[in-house]
Amino acid sequence: MSELAFQSATNLARMIREKQISSVELLEFYFHRIDEYNPGLNAIIWQMRDEAMDSAQRADKRLASRAEVGPLHGVPMTIKESYDVVGTPSTWGIPDLKDNFPKRDALSVQRLKNAGAVIMGKTNVPLRLSDFQSYNDIYGTTNNPWDRERIPGGSSGGSAATLAAGLSGIDSGSDIGGSIRNPAHFCGIFGHKPTWNLLPPRGHATPGILSPSDLSVIGPMARSAEDLELAVKVMAGPDEIQSRGLSLDLPSLSKPPSEWQVAVWQNDPIAPVDKLIEERVLAVADTLDKLGASIDYEARPFESARNVHTTYQCLLNATMSCRLPDADYAELVERVENQASESASNNGDVRANQLRISQVARFRDWIQFNEERTHLRWDWHEFFKKYDVVIAPIMASAAFPHDHRPMWERSIIVNGEEQSYFTQLFWAGLAVNVYLPSTVIPTGLSGDGLPAGVQIIGPEYGDLMTIDMAKVLEREGYSFIAPPDYR
Repeated sequence: MSELAFQSATNLARMIREKQISSVELLEFYFHRIDEYNPGLNAIIWQMRDEAMDSAQRADKRLASRAEVGPLHGVPMTIKESYDVVGTPSTWGIPDLKDNFPKRDALSVQRLKNAGAVIMGKTNVPLRLSDFQSYNDIYGTTNNPWDRERIPGGSSGGSAATLAAGLSGIDSGSDIGGSIRNPAHFCGIFGHKPTWNLLPPRGHATPGILSPSDLSVIGPMARSAEDLELAVKVMAGPDEIQSRGLSLDLPSLSKPPSEWQVAVWQNDPIAPVDKLIEERVLAVADTLDKLGASIDYEARPFESARNVHTTYQCLLNATMSCRLPDADYAELVERVENQASESASNNGDVRANQLRISQVARFRDWIQFNEERTHLRWDWHEFFKKYDVVIAPIMASAAFPHDHRPMWERSIIVNGEEQSYFTQLFWAGLAVNVYLPSTVIPTGLSGDGLPAGVQIIGPEYGDLMTIDMAKVLEREGYSFIAPPDYR
């Protein structure tokens, strides 16, 4: 029966439709595994056993009546804690929000339910969804199923650990700095960061917030690329306020591998990656080369990667500071003003000043950053007239040990050398800054037995293109592997 735990959601839905297993039986199976394995992982931090059982029973009755069913009919799933789900808290790991029980499901949750999914629990996050790790004062720390002394990633780390351990059929996370893709990489699963706002985020926000956040997206996480495609199609499309005039028509990668044009960005001095990670990017490129694709190791959409990264950091700083409580923001303003005065007296460099200002950016500052970003979006647009995708790292190393020190004190080891904790944001930001889709695929295990993934970046609204390539690579062996302690 352990093989059942690691089936794709697509296969599970087919098994339910073909009555090889009922939704109730599958739900009970996952609850048994949760009871056995979740205590050591702390990945699922809120369960909906009664509600899920009612949904599963209704799903089985609907199937028995031969009514039309959705593509996820009867499949038990978990979802990131930050999504609004009626009957569950949505805290974002913030203690002051521990009693925040939303009265309406997020739009994406409504769409998943309409597709037949049975939501059975929520998964852990870091404070304000703002870390590569997943721990907070409400729910505690989530561990990686490959090594419980190591991180599962963040901020969708609970989702990734849940899927890797075979505790759920599919999940959905969110991403502003790699928060879908780095957990997928660290836990050995698939993850997709969509084109900005392709999946409307209404209901994925702290209380009272209705407008979509800049940079941030919601998106699926799974054990197969096919599941990513299914979930994107379920959750994508205009929100109700846009639906009078907008419809969705996403292109596929509708040509054979022999016609693919692939750019490869295996490393960069701005954000060096471990030899392991570079080798995995090159291995994927080699596989595509053997399939007949044209590979270019030098192509880049712009001249200065450092300037591009600065633009992303400025926009990210401005967006993240908006999430701070008033008192914390007031402290930040005072600190930035003091630093600015010191910098002026010391003739500080322009880039450092720009990054500092971005933490408390005025609208005029933000408009400047956005103008720079818009130029970059057009640079990428021209680039993708020639190239279909870019293959690149998503993180600098495999999963590293838990580290709960203040963030500014943290570092990671890359090729035996210490590197700033946030340097690796460069790789996540390549797609985030300019609203591009990016799909992470697993590439197997390191010598230490830890997973490693790479990302496939495509043009705006080329979401199915990057997932199509992930599906081809999955057939070539870049597939999910179950952690040995959970098989």
